[in-house]
Amino acid sequence: MHEVTAFGAWILLVAGAVAAALFTTKVSERLSVPAAAPFLVVAAVASDLFPSLDVSTETVVRVATVALIVILFDGGLGIGWRRLRASLVPVVSLGLLGTFATAGGAALVAHWALGLDWTAAGLLGAAVAPTDPAVMFSVLGEREVAGRTGTILEGESGANDPVGIALMIGMIELATHPDASFWIVVREFALELSIGLAIGVAGGFLIGQAIRRVTLPTAGLYTLQGLAGAGIVYGVASVAHGSGFLAVFVAGLAVGDLRAPFRAELEVFQEALSSLAEIVVFGVLGLTITISALGAGTWGDGLLLAAAVALVVRPLVLAPLLAPARLRRGERAFIAWGGLKGAVPILLAAFAVDRGLEDAGRIYDLVFVVVLASVVVQGATIPLAARRLGIRMHRLSPGARRARLT
Repeated sequence: MHEVTAFGAWILLVAGAVAAALFTTKVSERLSVPAAAPFLVVAAVASDLFPSLDVSTETVVRVATVALIVILFDGGLGIGWRRLRASLVPVVSLGLLGTFATAGGAALVAHWALGLDWTAAGLLGAAVAPTDPAVMFSVLGEREVAGRTGTILEGESGANDPVGIALMIGMIELATHPDASFWIVVREFALELSIGLAIGVAGGFLIGQAIRRVTLPTAGLYTLQGLAGAGIVYGVASVAHGSGFLAVFVAGLAVGDLRAPFRAELEVFQEALSSLAEIVVFGVLGLTITISALGAGTWGDGLLLAAAVALVVRPLVLAPLLAPARLRRGERAFIAWGGLKGAVPILLAAFAVDRGLEDAGRIYDLVFVVVLASVVVQGATIPLAARRLGIRMHRLSPGARRARLT
């Protein structure tokens, strides 16, 4: 009986947390911040008040990985290949070259301004370089953005996460092999992305064929079919030493344009599951932080890095990469300001902690401050920035998420 009571208490705790998270979505809507941002803060405070809620780094990596599979697949579904094709060049250039350049710029700030050695600075730069799909899809997913700016921001956030993860893995290999050169980063990066891209294309085709040709008894099974396909694509790519995240995002893009039975039900299910995954991953990440242990120096350094990346590094990186695109000055500025950070940077910092690297704890704390500043300040000011920069953007009615302008 004691076990039943204990398990019931855990059910109560989890259900209460989800209910609280749903309440925070109304708060975030009024404050115009990403839906999971209040939950990140609440979880961080709760970890201070109740130390027993602390979770391990291994748990963080696993939960965040599963959540990102769901979020990236849903993001690919929401964009679709036809919509992405019109903005493919800027999306690829920002996702690939932009991630590398942003990581390099952030590493320079971390070394010269924060005093980290070059290896730790490189790890920190790789962690904060990618934008976050959970946050971007949360901010833009319920809004209609005129022109190509919304597509570019969402496409970039889906593309640069696999790039950032591959870059981080390469940097960890560099940090753990004293005799290695930067070539190991390039090798790991190229291997992960090429294998992930190939498996994503093939997996998207096979998922599409299965959804169209395999007849199932109920609509609910079709929704599970897509989710199972995404998990298989990630697993195959990972086992093949490729980027499972890139494979899942590409597969979602391929399925996004598919005319299939119960397509509306699949989209509703994926959107709901993606929202839940976002809340869960931010909650787990918040539990890893002890706010009372963050000193004034950590807050100051983290805010300095966040400001440098948002106001200096990203605009300088994006200027030449967006030059060939036919965008107005206001659109370019909006894309620069829209580089929101989130769960992915914290996940990348968790990789460093899990490998026991030097200065990993400080890197993790700094990344948390950068993410918190990004989701609160940048996330809350996206609608204001759109108005000031002449970007037409308005909130979608319920059920109209996929009907954005292209």
